[in-house]
Amino acid sequence: MLPKEARVRRSEEFRHIMRRGVKAGRRRLVVHAIPGQDMAESTPSKAGFVVSKAVGNSVVRHRVTRKLRHVTRARLGTLPPGSSLVIRALPAAASATSRELANDVDSALRRLGLTPSRRSDNDDG
Repeated sequence: MLPKEARVRRSEEFRHIMRRGVKAGRRRLVVHAIPGQDMAESTPSKAGFVVSKAVGNSVVRHRVTRKLRHVTRARLGTLPPGSSLVIRALPAAASATSRELANDVDSALRRLGLTPSRRSDNDDG
């Protein structure tokens, strides 16, 4: 579970991030982000998840959400303070492993410039 202050919870927040933020798509997911700018160092980064019925039934959707939450929790501390993310799962995420989802999240964050890039990675996802 993400800490309460690290969660995007209100529909207005989701809508704002998805409409105003930048996005990077990968095969299994799309990351929408508003990078933290001129924020206090103590402002935590936030993340929210969108897993629609196109991904699968309730059991599958919750499994995908748990995997994404686990992957994202480890990366929130590396984002600029005040950053906000919405990770939208695509149908291919239903059969993905945690490692594949982690690779997609890392690749999308690098493409958005929220984490340092690594030259050896292929960003074509």
